[in-house]
Amino acid sequence: MAAYIQNSDSEESEDEMMVLAALAVHLDQERQIHRTCWVKPWIGRRNEHGAYHALMRELREEDLGSYVNFLRMDPQHFDHLLGLVGPSIHKQDTYCRDSISPGERLAVTLRFLASGDSYRSLSYLYRIGKSTLAEIIPATCLAICDVLKRPYMKVPNTQAEWRAVADKFDERWQFPNCIGAMDGKHVAIKAPRNSGSMFFNYKNFHSIVLLALVDADYKVIAYDLGVNGRNNDAGIFGNSELYHHLEENTLNVPPPRPLPGRQEESPFVLVGDEAFPLKTYLLKPYPGRDLTDERKIFNYRLSRARRISENVFGILVNRFGVLGQTMSLEPDKATLVTEACLMLHNYLRSENDHRYQQEVQRPVEGNWIGIARHPGNRAADAARNTRDQFCVYFNTNGQVPWQYNRF
Repeated sequence: MAAYIQNSDSEESEDEMMVLAALAVHLDQERQIHRTCWVKPWIGRRNEHGAYHALMRELREEDLGSYVNFLRMDPQHFDHLLGLVGPSIHKQDTYCRDSISPGERLAVTLRFLASGDSYRSLSYLYRIGKSTLAEIIPATCLAICDVLKRPYMKVPNTQAEWRAVADKFDERWQFPNCIGAMDGKHVAIKAPRNSGSMFFNYKNFHSIVLLALVDADYKVIAYDLGVNGRNNDAGIFGNSELYHHLEENTLNVPPPRPLPGRQEESPFVLVGDEAFPLKTYLLKPYPGRDLTDERKIFNYRLSRARRISENVFGILVNRFGVLGQTMSLEPDKATLVTEACLMLHNYLRSENDHRYQQEVQRPVEGNWIGIARHPGNRAADAARNTRDQFCVYFNTNGQVPWQYNRF
């Protein structure tokens, strides 16, 4: 009998332990649900007082100029962009709260790009948690890149398209057979952890490098982005896909054609500064101080076309304040943010945003005669001959009266 009682007590004890364990799991799940669903009261009033629902609506109805300044685009382009990007950033509502709408996600991302404000500052403005913004903004930047890249960042791939680029350079900047201006820009970032001097550049700050090729309409047609700041433009170009395509002649660039008024055929070329190597497809200024007048004129004409790339960087920084500040982001996220700015730049240029167009009427003029003072790299005879052909052209058939006023 005693043994039977002992077994019963043991079974009852095990049952109680199982009940208690189940109760503990249930209570823990309830605590987890409350922890997940709980938000600060002021964040909970986002739909009434958040910037997207209140401030942006007021600006759209009462002050269009301030709306454009706030997002760097007008309401029509915002709505059009939302239609393109919205499906990629839409999130389903959860069982305990409504999701943040695609419009809010795009608006806060555009404000971040336009201002460079911290996540904390944007959190108060849009009434969205800081940790949530840290997920929303990179995800929206990625969606912008994915959606806009194919239609608005298209590298020419037919001879007709390359000729159209070259004809526009000749029409606007009097530089025939030019298929793009190239330059590099350091985008400042906070020093990554345990990176040492890897991202520290010659300008004495940490950065990633943007190498961009632009056309005569100030649109980016090719770029290399994200290399650490210790590298120079020539090294980045030498390791880029663009370089290998040009070397292997796989971009379908047209064969050489005579410069206007001449019979000797000249290749289609890019233009860059003295940091780049001299190639048959890439022209840079004559080096040295004591140049002939003819070479000074060539340097001026080349620099006038080349400065379009620097102007594009100026427009980007002016339009997207995040590029003018030191980003407190890891290099991969800083690269993504910069890429999104490039896509939006081309989008606004292509969609004829008239406010955006007004910023790029002409390149910044300056005294660029004989600016290449560094010894030039050894170049092949063919490359030097190509540069000499253009030099002769700018001093004969292609001369313009105002080029003699530059020195």
